[in-house]
Amino acid sequence: MNIGLIGAGAIAHFLLKEINQKHHEDLQITSILVRNKEKYQLLEPKFGVKLFTDLNAFLDSEIDIVVEAANIHAVKTLLPSVIKKKDAVLISIGALADEALLTEISILVNKYKHSVYLPSGAIGGLDLLQNAHALGTVSSVSLTTRKPAGSLIEEAIDEAKVVFEGKAIEAIKQFPKNMNVSIVLSLAGLGIEKTTVSLVADPHIEKNIHQVDITGDFGEATFTITNNPLPENPKTSYLAAMSILGTLQRMNGKLRVGG
Repeated sequence: MNIGLIGAGAIAHFLLKEINQKHHEDLQITSILVRNKEKYQLLEPKFGVKLFTDLNAFLDSEIDIVVEAANIHAVKTLLPSVIKKKDAVLISIGALADEALLTEISILVNKYKHSVYLPSGAIGGLDLLQNAHALGTVSSVSLTTRKPAGSLIEEAIDEAKVVFEGKAIEAIKQFPKNMNVSIVLSLAGLGIEKTTVSLVADPHIEKNIHQVDITGDFGEATFTITNNPLPENPKTSYLAAMSILGTLQRMNGKLRVGG
């Protein structure tokens, strides 16, 4: 499967190393869409890819699927055009908190018969949530995210401080760079207006910690995930990068576990 990347940051470099540099059996990144071709020119000889600055030329290259590894702005401006021609994988899922965009994408995927894949990112348990809600009987979903205080607030604090408490729809508006996980959790379950989010700045931790609590007719479930940072970029979750690779690998699998 030939892959086209949007973006050339930390996650893109992770994928290039794991797929192209290690000669993945079934996957190959062949094209990358960037804004500044000169800045990333060295990627071409290093990883055997071709850089593009024009979206249409990028989409017309020999790629089977597009992986967005950029930011929310890229999703909002590029995704509608992408899915008219290709399937897509998104990591900046917070963009879909925009209900108008989500509606537009839902219409386009049906019209053009393409799929949009949403990796689980920095959390897990989405398959359980989707299965538990198959009959619409999940009653509550909550996310408590604890992050190092310095990554959320400027003031010096000695004890953990709740900096946001409310619904996912408001969480992503106030903390767009920190709450992608709340949106993918919402899309898997009760939606952004019914998923409860608590964001805690904690001066005593060095890693992000996500706790998901689910209740419903099935029973109760709690997941806690402590994320190590991506070695190339401490601001990015290692698991988030892995979730894209895992999603791509499962697409070609004949024996599919979970879901």
